[in-house]
Amino acid sequence: MMLKNGNACGNPGEKKFASRSQEIRECLGTLAGRDLRLVSVSLLLLLVVSVGVLGLIFPNLMPTTRISCADLRLLPQLLFGLMSLIVFFNVYVVLHKREMSATTRRLVDELIFNERMEAVSLIDPTTQLFNRRAMEQMLTHEVARTNRLDATLSLLVLDISDFEAISNRLGTQETEHVLYETAQLVRNTFRSSDMVFRHKETQFLVVMPHTSEQQVDFAIKRLEGEVARHNSEFRSIAELAFGCGAAQFTPCSRITDTLLSAEHKAFLHKHDFVPVF
Repeated sequence: MMLKNGNACGNPGEKKFASRSQEIRECLGTLAGRDLRLVSVSLLLLLVVSVGVLGLIFPNLMPTTRISCADLRLLPQLLFGLMSLIVFFNVYVVLHKREMSATTRRLVDELIFNERMEAVSLIDPTTQLFNRRAMEQMLTHEVARTNRLDATLSLLVLDISDFEAISNRLGTQETEHVLYETAQLVRNTFRSSDMVFRHKETQFLVVMPHTSEQQVDFAIKRLEGEVARHNSEFRSIAELAFGCGAAQFTPCSRITDTLLSAEHKAFLHKHDFVPVF
């Protein structure tokens, strides 16, 4: 466990993805700024050329300007020069925008890849729950919010009973399926505002904002009902039971102490040493 006073130590690989994602966002912002400047220059050039063409074609619009016959003979060449300038500039703009579009697509693809990798690194592959790395980040944020708002926060540890016997009887593949089904049962039982993590091999951690330790009892009773319903359907495969331990976080204290208290209660409840609730 790497939590200390609500602070977490990030994973180097995850920091690498997050840092690269930030760099890509900055590059995309720079490209957007260059694109805007290019459009501005294009409009300015169009305005200057338009004024110049109007001045050549309609000299009466500029009464102070006198154009000789020689100047009029040069009019086609001047128009050709202006048109060539416009064409060359448009070619440059098209090529530049094509290059910028290709760079933008490459950066967006890399950004999507980095964000996916960052998300995958926070998910436990067996249970599809948040893993301990995600727990360290999200719990730190929740502790800071709880301290700031002087709110309540409770932790609930759920430890699967007789997991070793289940594993020995079913084998690796079926055991992983049982773990997945158990994780989904736990996640679907609790509120959407509660965060469920795979804490250890046989343990789940439920972080419950705005919940006192006494209010956790209602959630545990709801979970017991879901477990009983599950066992009535799948008892022949693996009968499910949990050791439960809840603890309420005290503002400005160490979250590790709260977690250790919940783990201790779950251990006692799992082995029927004392009634926890």
